[in-house]
Amino acid sequence: MNTPQQINNNNISTAQQLYMKRHKQHHHFVTLMRLLVLISFLILWEVAAQMKWIDPFFFSSPSNVFTYFISMLVDGSFFKHTGITLFETLVSFMLITVISLVFSVLLWYSKTFADIIEPYLVVLNSLPKSALAPLIIVWLGTGTDTIIVAGISVAVFGSIINLYTGFKEANQEKIKLITTLGGNRFVALKKVVLPSSIPMIISNMKVNIGLALVGVIIGEFLAARKGLGYLIIYGSQVFQLNMVITSIIILCIIAMGLYQAIHFLEHWYLKHK
Repeated sequence: MNTPQQINNNNISTAQQLYMKRHKQHHHFVTLMRLLVLISFLILWEVAAQMKWIDPFFFSSPSNVFTYFISMLVDGSFFKHTGITLFETLVSFMLITVISLVFSVLLWYSKTFADIIEPYLVVLNSLPKSALAPLIIVWLGTGTDTIIVAGISVAVFGSIINLYTGFKEANQEKIKLITTLGGNRFVALKKVVLPSSIPMIISNMKVNIGLALVGVIIGEFLAARKGLGYLIIYGSQVFQLNMVITSIIILCIIAMGLYQAIHFLEHWYLKHK
């Protein structure tokens, strides 16, 4: 005979199984609907181009884009241009992450330093980053270094501000307890601030990976002879719209892949913490 506690546990287990089943069904439904929206858009785009509802010369079509993509694979330009853009984006993202973490820790560690520097960070973050790109080109010339710096400039100031704000919101009671027991701010940083801020740091990384890609493309628009940003600018200048649209689609796929990589990291952390 089951005890009331066993019956209650069985009910909880059944409810959990029902919730998980509904959650999976919802996830599958959302995924299916996303695919249907994408497929419907591609079909409508192709039909509109074939029926001349839109001008294929200016708007291209999925079949033309696919054909041009295959030609990029055959002549190797896909690997050349996508590889350089991906490399510049990853380097920019890693440098943004390191610089923002180090600078945010310094701001949290010294309130005086934070009071002095914070207004300048706000001004620099508000400045349109495209306005900095010509200066960066003049200072550094054209090349990979310039594009990486352009990628960093887009996200680093906002990232520092967000991380510093998150560090300030760490559990003050635990920090006071550490101080009362003789610990210093380094101990509080190590034991309280950084561990509690990991979810916020990962969320910040999810934003920064997209911004780094935006910055790299801005840099490639102005100072590159290779990369997807260069293909977009060059294609628009010579009216090769298949090149432009194919490059944009590749950028979308890269952005989605990089975001999903950070999302997987976040999911792994939440599962194992």
